[in-house]
Amino acid sequence: MTLIGHFVEGKRFVGTSERRGDVFDPATGRRTGEVALASTADVAVAVEAAARAARSWRDASLAKRSAVLFAFRELVHARRDRLAEVITAEHGKVLADAAGEVQRGLEVIEYACGIPSALRGAFSENVSTEVDSYTLRQPLGVVAVVSPFNFPVMVPLWFVPIAVACGNAVVLKPSEKDPSAALLLAEWFAEAGLPDGVLNVVNGDKEAVDALLDHPEVRAVSFVGSTPIARYVYQRGTAAGKRVQALGGAKNHMVVLPDADLDLAADAAVNAGFGSAGERCMAISALVAVEPIGDALVARIAERMAGLRTGDGRRGCDMGPLVTAAHAARVRSYVEAGVAAGAVAVVDGRDVQPDGDPGGFWLGPTLFDRVTPEMSIYTDEIFGPVLSVLRVGSYAEALELVNANPYGNGTAIFTNDGGAARRYQHEVEVGMVGINVPIPVPMAYHSFGGWKSSLFGDLHAHGEDGVRFFTRAKVVTSRWLDPRHGGVNLGFPTQS
Repeated sequence: MTLIGHFVEGKRFVGTSERRGDVFDPATGRRTGEVALASTADVAVAVEAAARAARSWRDASLAKRSAVLFAFRELVHARRDRLAEVITAEHGKVLADAAGEVQRGLEVIEYACGIPSALRGAFSENVSTEVDSYTLRQPLGVVAVVSPFNFPVMVPLWFVPIAVACGNAVVLKPSEKDPSAALLLAEWFAEAGLPDGVLNVVNGDKEAVDALLDHPEVRAVSFVGSTPIARYVYQRGTAAGKRVQALGGAKNHMVVLPDADLDLAADAAVNAGFGSAGERCMAISALVAVEPIGDALVARIAERMAGLRTGDGRRGCDMGPLVTAAHAARVRSYVEAGVAAGAVAVVDGRDVQPDGDPGGFWLGPTLFDRVTPEMSIYTDEIFGPVLSVLRVGSYAEALELVNANPYGNGTAIFTNDGGAARRYQHEVEVGMVGINVPIPVPMAYHSFGGWKSSLFGDLHAHGEDGVRFFTRAKVVTSRWLDPRHGGVNLGFPTQS
């Protein structure tokens, strides 16, 4: 049985804790490894290594930092198939979906490669007589990243490349359910030339997270996970004086107006509802049909679901298993609750015949119709392949339903009416909006984040907000009464 440890100061590290967690292949249900669950002392070792490295890395030139990022990008790009295989083996999502996750992570690495441009300050000459003012952005020091199980590569890459490029040292705590990909990323960063200690990985559970939140050397924490835990991380971290961005859960709505192309809308609902077995914070889990198109739209969605193949992600299936047996049982209980509450189970995923080992953590795509707002399958974030259709009589009712929801991560509207789309993007109280785009995850040079109970903190992930989060602004006002320059050098000026 493989023992998966930590990565500290450039090498694998098991730690002092004797606690272990199980790692499974979700498509077979077999235990494939044990992961070391870090103690508070183990976390302290990683933080102290990061603190030592941060003192020199902050002074590395922008040219040096970007060179490391470029080299890391080349390694990840060349080995992306290997990363996808590791994701599928521990998370369960199909290989094509895992490859897409790697690609979206690569886009953030590429953004971080341009860090010299992103860190440029502003300069004002002669704000007073012979006095100039300018701004600087400087690293924070040691920062922590806590990432979830559903994107073991993409989410760490939302934060780590930008934090490192800005001159910080990082302690990454991946999910203990699928920890191996994070260790590969750390090793490849080291291979790309990142100095030892600038990126460290500690595996663990709540004890490790609390240790990071409490350690005085950790200046900032980026977290992605469920809303209750995100709220906890934000409150505990800020109480300890840290800068925190905690991205929480979601209940994403897709509004379909009567003038929409129903075939395209049905395709989008299936793709966004059941990709990665619904284990996405940007998955569409609530479809709001504005009558009279409900019957026609539900029929089209059910028709497409009939062609989906659920099974082992290495066999070319459309949808894989859920990540653990416990999570599969939890999602199955929501299907049972939906039936008991009177929702119409148009497609019941409990009946699925998977193309995979019978011991896998299976639940097929599930479609509910005639869902009402008080049902638990609507109020709760299920985080599984369950799509609920609610019917309303007008655009105004649809907007009211979306805005009344406590979550505000992502939403989409499907329509051919430009005026309605523009009105929706203006009026909806959600952080990321798609117009005829079901999963509106922004590109790396924009920033990712929701509103309301989907985000705790002021700054979003990656893009300009990511650079702001991992740096502090400093304003300098200078005056030189007799500036002089000396020496002769006819060589061509270069970066150093």
